[in-house]
Amino acid sequence: MTPQHATLELNIAGLDCPTCAGHLETVIKEIVGVTKVTMLLVEQMAVILYDPVKTTPAAIREKIEDAGYAVVASDDEEAVIEPASITQQLEPGTSTGRQDMLHIENMDCPTEEALIRNKLKGFSGVTGLEFNLLQRNLIISHSLPSLDPVIDALKSVGMQVGPVEAKDELPEVEKTNWWPLIVSGVAALGAEIIEMLTTGHHWLTLLLVFVAILTGGLETYKKGWIALRNRNLNMNALMSIAVTGAVCIGQWPEAAIVMFLFALAELIEAKSLDRARNAIRGLMAMAPVTATVQLADGSWSEVQAGDVALDSIVRVRPGERIALDGVVTEGNSTVDQSPITGESLPVEKGPGEPVFAGTINQAGSFHFRVTARANDSTLTRIIHAVEAAQGSRAPTQRFVDQFARVYTPIVFAIALLVAVVPPLMLGGGWLDWIYKSLVLLVIACPCALVISTPVTIVSGLAAAARHGILIKGGVYLEEGRKLAWLALDKTGTITHGKPAQTDFEPLNGIDTQEARCLAASLASRSDHPVSHAIAVSAEADGIELQEVSEFSALAGRGVVGRVGERMYFLGNPRLMTENGFNESGLSALIANLERQGKSVVLLANVEKPLAVFGVADTIKESSLDAIAELHRLGVRTMMLSGDNQHTAESIARKVGIDEVRAGLLPEDKQKIIETFQGNGGTIGMVGDGINDAPALARADIGFAMGAAGTDTAIETADVALMDDDLRKVALFVRLSRTTSAILKQNITLALGIKAVFLGLTIFGYGTMWMAVFADMGASLLVVGNGLRLLRK
Repeated sequence: MTPQHATLELNIAGLDCPTCAGHLETVIKEIVGVTKVTMLLVEQMAVILYDPVKTTPAAIREKIEDAGYAVVASDDEEAVIEPASITQQLEPGTSTGRQDMLHIENMDCPTEEALIRNKLKGFSGVTGLEFNLLQRNLIISHSLPSLDPVIDALKSVGMQVGPVEAKDELPEVEKTNWWPLIVSGVAALGAEIIEMLTTGHHWLTLLLVFVAILTGGLETYKKGWIALRNRNLNMNALMSIAVTGAVCIGQWPEAAIVMFLFALAELIEAKSLDRARNAIRGLMAMAPVTATVQLADGSWSEVQAGDVALDSIVRVRPGERIALDGVVTEGNSTVDQSPITGESLPVEKGPGEPVFAGTINQAGSFHFRVTARANDSTLTRIIHAVEAAQGSRAPTQRFVDQFARVYTPIVFAIALLVAVVPPLMLGGGWLDWIYKSLVLLVIACPCALVISTPVTIVSGLAAAARHGILIKGGVYLEEGRKLAWLALDKTGTITHGKPAQTDFEPLNGIDTQEARCLAASLASRSDHPVSHAIAVSAEADGIELQEVSEFSALAGRGVVGRVGERMYFLGNPRLMTENGFNESGLSALIANLERQGKSVVLLANVEKPLAVFGVADTIKESSLDAIAELHRLGVRTMMLSGDNQHTAESIARKVGIDEVRAGLLPEDKQKIIETFQGNGGTIGMVGDGINDAPALARADIGFAMGAAGTDTAIETADVALMDDDLRKVALFVRLSRTTSAILKQNITLALGIKAVFLGLTIFGYGTMWMAVFADMGASLLVVGNGLRLLRK
């Protein structure tokens, strides 16, 4: 990436949900030359970073429109579609692009994905498909008046198509019918025993083999026939051919055992995948389905959370989960916010404090005013964002998918050659070499390889969400391991963003309490943040304020007012200079505080200065640990601040930041990010998601701090840290590195196991049941390995 990259901003009609955004982001990233895409759902805008040498705005817009979206306007042209025609385009029955989502209950793995993709390839009116295997959802981009023809086509290949489940309802857990599998296993074992005890093939052996195959593999045969009819070599087709071939060449007991083992492994794999699905679905169970709402007559009633209106008053008892987002109006308590923010300690809540759906009230009871409907709560937005992230393919997953498309046909061709060439050209026995080719057919399926990546990525996304880190896609989860530089905004990121009194020095013999009382009395009448810090500090120490009369604000200098019988000034050094207070000792004290990056406030009467106060934005306790941890991970840090150089350098020294750039405007921060990208290495940017938006969008990974309850931060950042804890960035990097390591382990396991059994088969040591263990065993290994992330 070089600094010469350009940015294109496009307003896109219908870009109003995380699912649509996830699909469109995938489409745009496929364009050669596009390096980053940021979706802004509130503005219905896509911000695209691209290389003008490799692509053009016209080519990008054409790709977006081909995917069924309407580009309304961009940053380099007037509107290209009249507003009146936008509605017409998005209405059902027109010839322009739409998107619909279908839930396919038996779409469990890439086997079904490939079958569906082949069936709908070239289907008239269908322009795009986006698969979410773990949620069993299919997003279809199309220009059809109705999806009925598509649904009929899906049903013709054995798919169970239905509506997408409501987000506020958890699906019922289906009970597994184990009896057919038990019968299959007993029959297969019986056939093997009879074969060992008798000479030749006994009729009872054949009977038990057919019982085992029909009870354990009837569904496999159905799926296999549908796949072959649609010219698709998936696992069911390959297994059906292999088992049928084994029966035909007289390997009866082995055919029965192979079918039983395959059915058993399929069931275990499905149960393992359910665990990955439930990691996301479990988020939905956090918020209770009802809330205790105050009615118009003042009484209280249990109401469905989805029916509670905005501004309703809700009562929360000790120990209850909070059902909706809101602001406390009455009462005090502590709330466990770990389900949303990942904070380990409960947070004090009182009037004016925000509360979030899914969090747990502890000791006290309180009332709160609802600020977001159930379908728009912070928890719901997190769920939508994680689900959309599942649908976007990470780089490793895209590589694996492309590899699998080539791998299966090649191994199938090798199996055919093994069955035919040795008998014809080398005089080998037909039955022996056909048997070896059947073993190769079982090994040919890349199921373990393909399923390993989505399970690992989703487990990583779910693990991050549990710790209050919302990652917007697998691409960022993978990219985090390469983070070389992290740029940080100062205010609100490293510091609290609120000035606080840090220093106090009484002068000329005045009593400490008297000086603080006089200063706070004057400061309480001012609306300046620095004055507010002095007043808050005195109030916290129980200092009572005095009445101020003849109060006046002096623009750019401070305030003046009468307390008791005397006039007092409270202001900056300029005000003191104007009043003739230029003692050398005072000047040295002021200079020392300013070198530390602090704002200096002086209290004086008409005769002499009485006290000096130092006010500064205080550093968060977590910032020191966060920067130290990032350095241990090999990530260098840089502060980008709009403050003066002295203040920025002072803060940077205290927390150990490597480089400081001060006095910056938002566009300056963006240019610095571009420069570092041009020098190589992945750079991240941490900010508040609003004034740092240009830099966040340009960085390889944008981190938004304190995103809980903030629509814009959740929608625009690549990674949203739900609380204000900067240490979560280091946790994200560690999780990214662990995820990357597990992905590599899974690919090595899947390919390594297949390579071993491929060699054993070629040299005559491989058997069909060993091949089943090789394939399905590898699948279970990689799924289990990927699920380890849920325990981190």
